[in-house]
This record gives sequence, C-alpha cells and structure tokens, in this order.
Amino acid sequence: MESISEKIDRSPVLSQVVPIALTGVVMAGFLALLHAAIILFNLIPASEKIHLEIRWVDVLVGATIYLKTSIDFAIFIGRMMAANPGWRNRVAIEIGTAAGNALGTIAIIGLWVTLKHVDLLLALMVFIASLVLFELAHSSLEHFANWQGQGGIRKMLFFLMHGLLDRVKKIIDPVLSRVMPDLGSAMKGKSSLSWQPLLMFSATVPFILGLDDFAGYVPLFSVVNVYGFAIGVIASHTLLNIALFLSPKKTIIVVKNEVVSFFGALAFIGLGVYGLVETVRIVTEAFH
Repeated sequence: MESISEKIDRSPVLSQVVPIALTGVVMAGFLALLHAAIILFNLIPASEKIHLEIRWVDVLVGATIYLKTSIDFAIFIGRMMAANPGWRNRVAIEIGTAAGNALGTIAIIGLWVTLKHVDLLLALMVFIASLVLFELAHSSLEHFANWQGQGGIRKMLFFLMHGLLDRVKKIIDPVLSRVMPDLGSAMKGKSSLSWQPLLMFSATVPFILGLDDFAGYVPLFSVVNVYGFAIGVIASHTLLNIALFLSPKKTIIVVKNEVVSFFGALAFIGLGVYGLVETVRIVTEAFH
C-alpha cells in the first residue's frame, strides 16, 4: 500500500500544496508559543508588562517593517532551496527558518522585558549578525564565478569582491566558527545534509539574523504594542516563505542567476557594514 509520503512524491500538486499548507500550521504554532512566552514574561517581578491585545495597526507595522528589511532572509531561503531540492527539504527549511525567526523574536522580547539596559547585549547580537552577512556574501561568489573568465568590468568586479571578502573571511572566521556551522559548504549543497541537520541549520542563520533585525526594532517598542508587532513579524515571515515556495523552480533560477547573485552579495555586504556601524553607535551611546 502506497504511503502518504509516496503519494506526495508522485503528485506535483500535493508536493506543492503540502509544504505551503504547513506554513500556516507552523505559523499558528509559533504564535501560540509567542502568546505563552509573553504570559510567562509578564509573571516576572519588575518586568516590563506587555498587553496581550491585538491592534491591527501594530501588526501591520511589524509586518511592513519586516518585509522591508527581509532581503537577507529571502536570499538565504532561496539559496537553501537551491541547495536542497524536494518537498521534504522544503518542509525542513520552512519549519527551521520559521523557528529561527520566531525564537529570535521571542528571545529579544524576553531580554527587553527583563533587563533595563540591554544596549551592549544588543550590540553583540548586531555584531554577530553582521559577521554572518559577510559570510553569506562570500558564499554568493560561486554563483557568478564565471565572470573571472569573461574579461572587462565583470572580471574586475568579481576579483575586487573576491579579494575583499577573502580578507574579511580570514578575519571573521575565528569568531564565526565558534557560533555557526560551515555556511559555505551548506549553502553550496555539498554538506549532504539529511532532514534533521537541514532543519537545525535552517533555524540557525534566521535565529541570529532575527536577533539582529528585532534588536533594531527595540526603539519602536515605546510606540507600538510589542505583542501585535511580533505577530506581524512572524506572520510576514510566513508570507515570505509562501511567496518563495509557490514557485521553487523559478526561485532557484532567480537565486542562481549570476547578476542576482552579484547584487545579493552586494546587499549582504551593505547590510553587514550597516550592522557594524550600528554596533559602534550602540556601544558609543551606551557609554555616554
């Protein structure tokens, strides 16, 4: 008798519908976890109390800001889909990235409500996330490596970026290797990740980048309700996943495109530099 997984394998429709439908289930699970976590945070004496009310303005603000700053997530998920094809791997990537994003969000809320001065801790999170972005930029080089044989401006741009990122990688590897798996091999699809390791890896990068992104939202917490804002962040991550999963083949083609890869690497470098500048700003303001 044919198993459910075999039926999904044989059906192009089911292999598309199942991962997409799962995004809603996963989102509901992490929204429930968010709700439970805030209830626990509110029980902590002297903590910043969070109202468990959903105001759609707060949700919309969270969703809008997340989607406007989610280029790192979009490129990361696209690369993971390209390196790990198949609906089972898409399920692992969906659960992993959603878990990383949601747990990073909850972690920052927990720090915010329990600690009065978290500036230096936020600076550390932003710094680590910046190093991850530089590593992601370096892993993008393989997708336009053929530029080195084309001559002209493309060859010059490739060698300039390659030289820069090689030097940066030598500096950051001693730090990043202590907190991250080998991003380069995993993003190239050469790490032979089975389902469970793929799930864990898919969660790691979004968790760290999620800490970075949500740490940058902390100043907004005095204006918007944190609960609604976090709902918007988690829900918009689900929308991003659905958009990418609706057409995985097209997503993979776009992500592997050499021009898109080049500008993706530029985006990672720009976001990484911005993160380092933010780290310096946070540290400087903390000591004034």
